[in-house]
Amino acid sequence: MKPPRTQIDLLNLPLIKEPMAKNTQPKYNTPALDKGLDILEFLSKEGVPLSQVEIAQGINRTPSEIYRMLVCLEERGYLTRGSNAGKYRLSLKMYGLSHRHTPFDELKRVARYPMQSLSESTRQSCHLSIMNNDQLLIISQMRSPSAVSLSIEEGTHFPLSKTTSGSVFLSTLTQKRRKEILERDPHFPKWTKTEQQDLLTFINKVEKDGYSFSNSKLTSGVTDIAVPIGINESGINAVLAISVFTSSLESDQNLNTILLALQKTQAEINKYLGE
Repeated sequence: MKPPRTQIDLLNLPLIKEPMAKNTQPKYNTPALDKGLDILEFLSKEGVPLSQVEIAQGINRTPSEIYRMLVCLEERGYLTRGSNAGKYRLSLKMYGLSHRHTPFDELKRVARYPMQSLSESTRQSCHLSIMNNDQLLIISQMRSPSAVSLSIEEGTHFPLSKTTSGSVFLSTLTQKRRKEILERDPHFPKWTKTEQQDLLTFINKVEKDGYSFSNSKLTSGVTDIAVPIGINESGINAVLAISVFTSSLESDQNLNTILLALQKTQAEINKYLGE
């Protein structure tokens, strides 16, 4: 009888703790945009038609402050007013925008079978990630066929500065873009100059090598191996990675075997993307 299959969730393994980041003020003020977003978010949260006065009270503004923005949002089709005393409600435009086909839908589609083959050949789980709001977002995972393996759930966010996949992603960007993202990172600005330079040097090495492997900064006893996906003409930036128990890497040969399998899958996915 085969032993029961066990998936180990990385989120439940011991984490290396770090103080929570302090809230930072926005770099640029855009009062009109903030006002419009406040209105949309409030109406979305309430879920019922509301009057100009009710909306103003809900977002701590006066009715006169939001009048022109309400007119603009209605003219652009984001709000509608029915016979219910002229109260405002969200139209379906926001829904339509959020559900349009995106390049990442195509990425997940073309990566599915190559990732499945990778998982079967290495006997390891693999995951695909993108950048979302300056964080790493797991958008797809293929579980290992082995009885015991690591699992990183889809929809999980990780800091770019503290993950191997994050370093790979940053290595695909311009120096200016890297600097902008790291300045907003919740961890990087708190590090010493030496620690910051160590990461920048590591990212430069990843850019030169075209891949990365290192011990996880978030989870003890785990090694991450990662390669970039779709960097050039596809308009898609992503990272394909495998996380393994460090103790299972019995030799450099085992590590190289996994890396070669990753690179083979990388080439296959990029081919489908038109790279």
